[in-house]
Amino acid sequence: MAERTLESALNPHLSTPILEQKSAPLRRLGVLYHPKLAATRPVAEEIVAALQQADCYTWMGSTWDETAVRSRVAGLDALIVLGGDGSVLRAARMAAPHGTLVIGLNMGRLGFLSEMRPENWRERLPRLLAGDYWVEERMMLRSEVYRSHDRLAQQEALNDVVVSRGSLARVVRLHTHIDGDHLTTYVADGLIVATATGSTAYALAVGGPILPPQLKNMVLIPIAPHLSLDRAIVLALGASVEIVVETDHRAMITVDGQYELKLRDGDRVHVEASPYVSRFARVQPPSYFYRTLMERLEPRSSHE
Repeated sequence: MAERTLESALNPHLSTPILEQKSAPLRRLGVLYHPKLAATRPVAEEIVAALQQADCYTWMGSTWDETAVRSRVAGLDALIVLGGDGSVLRAARMAAPHGTLVIGLNMGRLGFLSEMRPENWRERLPRLLAGDYWVEERMMLRSEVYRSHDRLAQQEALNDVVVSRGSLARVVRLHTHIDGDHLTTYVADGLIVATATGSTAYALAVGGPILPPQLKNMVLIPIAPHLSLDRAIVLALGASVEIVVETDHRAMITVDGQYELKLRDGDRVHVEASPYVSRFARVQPPSYFYRTLMERLEPRSSHE
């Protein structure tokens, strides 16, 4: 009954019992702090101490130390990730091939992907350890870049894949095909291929639709189109996208805002659903997404 002990230690005045178990208890966990956010490390150390008190196997590391994380993640039940959505994106890409759960603790700005905050982790962590959570699966993308017949790169994305102009403020022409058929040629600053998760990121900033996270559809949104299609398009389940770059200067591909590669005239970018999904442990009800969305989007009053 280690979970009960931990719950009592963290919440001495809490009388509500843990709800009926819905999922497997979590016993092996990694705790990741953000190396550039000093406040995350002390909280990570507190969480590690609480996990050890509950007789869990645990280790602590930096989200940016991908070599260390990738070497350990396969044997873990979950990663607890401290930071903002960028930290969660990075951890989710490393966890997805192994089916490892991700639990975000928001210490950044937005926190669309997070499940806990510094003020409530002591209440929610015992529930997670006891199995009182549900698993939310989110679609990911796989992007591949080809130059002639050579594949230059392959990356997974949880948010989006963006093909855009380089440093010069000049449009690129992006010949875009859906399932092998030509859709249109975008003359624009770029084109976003987003998941439902990514619909609240860059895609939202350029006027794209908001999709609930359980959808497995991709959405195309042009960036500053010039005399070309200016509407977002939600694609059918299982669709694939190919983008052929036409430019007399540099272009680039960006994956989740964290990986980039310079592109040349004639390079091809292929995007489809990844064979992996990101798996998040949730204690909030499924309607949490809409509440979180409105908390982030509704204007705050001046006295808040």
